[in-house]
Amino acid sequence: MSVLFTIILPVFLIVGFGYLVTWRGWFSAAGVDGLMSFAQNFAVPTLLFVSMARLDLGTEFRAQLLIPFYAGAFAAFGAGWAGARWLFRRPPVDCVAIGFVCLFSNTLLLGVPITERAYGPDALAGNWAIIALHSPMLYTFGITVMEFTRARGSGLSVGRVALKALTGVLRTSLVIGILAGLSVNLLMQAGLALPQGFWDAADMIARAALPAALFGLGGVLYRYRPEGDMATIAMCCAASLILHPAITFGTGWLLGLDRDGMRSAVLTASMAPGVNAYLFANIYGAARRVAASSVLIATALSTLSVWMWLALLP
Repeated sequence: MSVLFTIILPVFLIVGFGYLVTWRGWFSAAGVDGLMSFAQNFAVPTLLFVSMARLDLGTEFRAQLLIPFYAGAFAAFGAGWAGARWLFRRPPVDCVAIGFVCLFSNTLLLGVPITERAYGPDALAGNWAIIALHSPMLYTFGITVMEFTRARGSGLSVGRVALKALTGVLRTSLVIGILAGLSVNLLMQAGLALPQGFWDAADMIARAALPAALFGLGGVLYRYRPEGDMATIAMCCAASLILHPAITFGTGWLLGLDRDGMRSAVLTASMAPGVNAYLFANIYGAARRVAASSVLIATALSTLSVWMWLALLP
C-alpha cells in the first residue's frame, strides 16, 4: 500500500489537479492549450535533448533492453488491429488508429516520473534509451501503415507514400529534440564543449517539462469523457496495461535482462496510452472517440496496474 501512496499517487495527483481545475472552470481551455503547447513543443523536447545529449550510448542501447519492450509494443498493436478488424468489424483506417492506441505508451510523462520515484534518478538510463527510439520508430511505423492503408487503390507509388510518412515524423517536436540531443552527444564525444551557461538554461527548461505536462494532461483528459465503444476501449486498455508489459517481462526474462533494465522496460511498457495516441487518431479522423476514451480510462486504471507491476518487479 505504501508504494501506491509514495510513488504512484503523487504523479496522478498532479494529473488529477489539472483535471479538477479545468472541470471547475478555474483554468480555461485556452490555458490548457497554451500550457500543453509549451510543454509538448518546447519543454519536453528540451528535456529529451538534455537527456539524449548525456546518455551513455555505448552501454544503454542494448538488445536485451530494447527487444522486450518493442516486442511487447508491436504485439499490442497487432492485437489491437486484429481485434478492431475481426472482432469489432471497424473500417481499415480505424483499425490502424486503434492499433496505434495499443502501441503508443505514455513513456515520458508517466513512465519517467514513476520510475524515478520508485527507483531514483539513476534508474532512468534504460527509460531514456527506450524513449530515444520510441517516438521516431513508432510514429514512423504508425504513419507508414496508415498512409499505405489510405493509399490502397489510389495508385500512389510506394516511394511517395514512404516519403510522406518520413516527412511527417521528422516534423514532430519530440523527434527533433531526440535527434538534436543525439547529435550533440556524438559531437561531445568528438571533443565539442558547450558552455556551462547553455546547460544551466537547458536544465531550467527541462525541469519545468514534467510538472507542466502532467498538469496540462489532466486538463486535456477532461475533454475526452467516455462515450460508447466500451468493448473496444476495454480491449485497448487490456493491450496497453496487461499485454504489453507481460510480453516485455517474459521476453526480458528469456533474454537475461538485468534488474535495472527489467524495471525500466516493464514499467515503461505498463504505462497507459499517451495523448499522442489521440492526436494520431485526430489527424486522420479515425476512431477518435475510442482513442480519447482509452487514454482517459487507461490513465485512471494504470494507478492499479502500475502498482501490480511494481510488486512483481525485482
